Parts: sequence; structure tokens; C-alpha cells
Amino acid sequence: MTTKNAGREVVSLDALAKQRRDALPEPTNYELFGVEFTLPPIKALPFELQEKVGGDLNNIVGVMQEVVGMDKVKEMYKAGFQFGDIELIAEQWQERSGLGPGESRASTAS
Repeated sequence: MTTKNAGREVVSLDALAKQRRDALPEPTNYELFGVEFTLPPIKALPFELQEKVGGDLNNIVGVMQEVVGMDKVKEMYKAGFQFGDIELIAEQWQERSGLGPGESRASTAS
């Protein structure tokens, strides 16, 4: 929808945003080494998450703390998760979120 506001054109993105949000997949339940956790589609993460992790979305522990909670992260530590396991989670999360190879996880630039 386009409207005029004080001589300027204003394009409303509300309907398009709603369509994209409605098209997102459901959160996915995962299990690894007896630890169960649920991850939402990456594109459904709140924009403020970037600020909460200091602008570094590669801060995997920070992102996981925000998304699944510190208690679940501690459970992952206790289960002996390794960096390769976290990489596997990230790969599956991206794939099940509908992101293609090379597509940024939550970058505003993509």
C-alpha cells in the first residue's frame, strides 16, 4: 500500500512482512546426546538479539543462551557438546529455517 504523507510517498510493508512471517516454518525440536531443545526459524529471531550478543551473531554461546536459555546451554556443556556438534546444530538450523548455502543467518545485509 502506498500513501502520500506531507508530499512524500510512504510504502507500507506491513502486508508483505506478515506474508513472510506467515510463511516461516514452525520451530524445530532437536535432540543431541540426550539434550532436547527447540529452535525457531532463524528469520523469526527478534532483531534485538543482535544487540544482546554484542552485535556478533557468530557468538554461538550468546545466541544459544538467548534462544534456548542458560539452563539448556549448561545441559549442553554437561552432555559434552563439542564445537563440531555446535556446527552440526547450526547447519541443521539453517537448513530447516529455509536458508540456502552462504545465506547469512540473521544479517540485515542479506
